[in-house]
Amino acid sequence: MAEHVLLVEQPGDWRASFPALRVVSARDYLGGGADWSAKRRLHLVNLCRSYRYLSVGYYCSLLAEARGHRVLPGVESIQELSSRGLYGLALDAFELPLRRLPQTGATAQTITLTVLFGQCAEPHWQPAFQLLARRVFETFRCPLLRIELKHTGGWRVTSIRALTLDRLPVEQEPAFVGALEGYLSQRWRRPRSRQAHRYDLALLHDPDEALAPSNPRALKRFQQAGRALGLNVELVTRKDYSRLAEYDALLIRETTRIHHHTFRFAKKAASEGMVVIDDPVSILRCTNKVFLAELLEARGVPRPRTLVLRRETLLDVEAAIPYPVVLKIPEGSFSRGVFKAADRGQLKDIAQRLFRESDLILAQEYLYTPYDWRIGILGRRPLYACKYHMSRDHWQIVRHDADGGHDEGGFETIAIEDAPARVVAVALKAANLIGDGLYGVDVKDTARGALVIEVNDNPNLDAGIEDKVLGEGLYRAILADMIERLDRQRQPQPPAPTRAPARPRAAPDAALDP
Repeated sequence: MAEHVLLVEQPGDWRASFPALRVVSARDYLGGGADWSAKRRLHLVNLCRSYRYLSVGYYCSLLAEARGHRVLPGVESIQELSSRGLYGLALDAFELPLRRLPQTGATAQTITLTVLFGQCAEPHWQPAFQLLARRVFETFRCPLLRIELKHTGGWRVTSIRALTLDRLPVEQEPAFVGALEGYLSQRWRRPRSRQAHRYDLALLHDPDEALAPSNPRALKRFQQAGRALGLNVELVTRKDYSRLAEYDALLIRETTRIHHHTFRFAKKAASEGMVVIDDPVSILRCTNKVFLAELLEARGVPRPRTLVLRRETLLDVEAAIPYPVVLKIPEGSFSRGVFKAADRGQLKDIAQRLFRESDLILAQEYLYTPYDWRIGILGRRPLYACKYHMSRDHWQIVRHDADGGHDEGGFETIAIEDAPARVVAVALKAANLIGDGLYGVDVKDTARGALVIEVNDNPNLDAGIEDKVLGEGLYRAILADMIERLDRQRQPQPPAPTRAPARPRAAPDAALDP
C-alpha cells in the first residue's frame, strides 16, 4: 500500500489542531537524494508556502516526479495555475457547472470560493458549488485553490489561484482536515484527456530567433517532406495562437521555455488532443536541469558527478567535486547559464548570481572532451548522430560573448549505426525516461564510459548539419511518426470486455419503496 507524506516549508505550518500524519520538511525532502529515490510507493502532498517557478515548493513537485513519486500538485498543474494565459485554456470545461449555479438578480456580484482537495470549504453553499469545486480540482489538481466568480448576466470564472496552507483561515481548518482525510482515503486518479482528429500540421517558429533550433532551409524541407507524405505543413508564429485548434498536429521549431508562448502552444495543443512535438510534459522535464539530474540519478543513468545545491549547502561541492566546477542555472539552452568556477572565490561569485534566479542550482564535475555526442531519439528509437566540437579556444560548444555575439564549434554528422554502441545505448536509456517524443541527448564519451550531460526536448534540426546523412529522410521520419500517431488516434477503440451481470440480491424490506 502506498505511503502518504505531507511536505511543509516550515514546521509551524502544520498546526496543532491538525491530525498526526507523516509531515516532512521540504528541505529534508530536497536534500534527501538517494534515500528518497529508493522509496517507490509514495504519494506526496506538497503544502509549501509557494509554488512560484524555481521556488522550494516548485522543486518539491519537480523532484518528486523525477524520483518516481506521486505528487499533488504536479508540475503541470503548477505551471497551468501560474498565469491566466495557461489556465484560461481549460475554462470551457466549467461551462456546465457554472450554468447550474443559482442565478442572482444583482447586476454584478463577485464571490470567492475556497476548494480543499475538491471540496467546497463553505459547506452551507448549495450542491451546485460543490460540483464546480470538484470539477476545478479534477482539472487543476492542487490541494488548496481559491476561485473568484463573477456574475454579470451569468456566472464566469475570473481567477483561479493556488492557496497555501500558511494562508488558510483558522475557521476553515476543520473543513481542511475533513477534505484531506477524504482525499487520503481515495485511490490516486489521473486527470482526463481529450482528443481531436484532423490532418494539418502547424510548425511553430520565430523568424527572428538568433539561435533557432531549425534554420530556414530546414523549415522548407519539413514542408517538402510533408507534401510528399500527404501532410499539410504550415509555418505559424506566436500570433497564430488563436488559430491553433484548426490543426491536428503541432511541431515546435522554436526554442522552448516554461514562461513562454512555446509552452502555452504545447499546452493548448495537448488540451485539444493534438499530436504535439514537443509535448508539454517533455518541455517541463527537459527544460529544468535539476529535474534531469535527479531523474538520471534515480534511474542509474551514467553521468558526470553532480550535486544539487542550495545557498546553505554551496560549499558541500568541495568535498565531492574537485575544481574546476561547472555551475548551471536550472533552465538554459545553447550553453547559456553555464559557468566554470576555478576556485572557491569564483564559486561564491557565480553562485551568488545564480541564486538570485533559482533556489537550487546544479554543480557538475568538469570533464573536457574535444566534442560532445548528440544522439537524436524519436519515438524511443535512435534517429541520427552528430559530433559537436567545442568552439575555438573554449570549453563549450557555443561561446557567448559579452556583446551578445556568439561563436560555435564545428560538427560532424555520421550514420547512427556508425556511432559507438555505448553512446547510443546510454542516450536511448536517458531519453526513454522522458517520454516517446523527439529528443537530443548530449553524451560525453570518456575513459569512465559514456556519460549523459543532458536531454534536450527541442534538439537542433538544421539543414546541412543534422540532415547531412539522412537528407530529406530526417524530416520524413519525424513527420511520418506524427502521422502514425494521428492514425492511431483515428482507429476505433476496441469495446471494453463485458461481464456477465451479477445476480441481483433481494433488498431488505426497509429499503423498499412503500
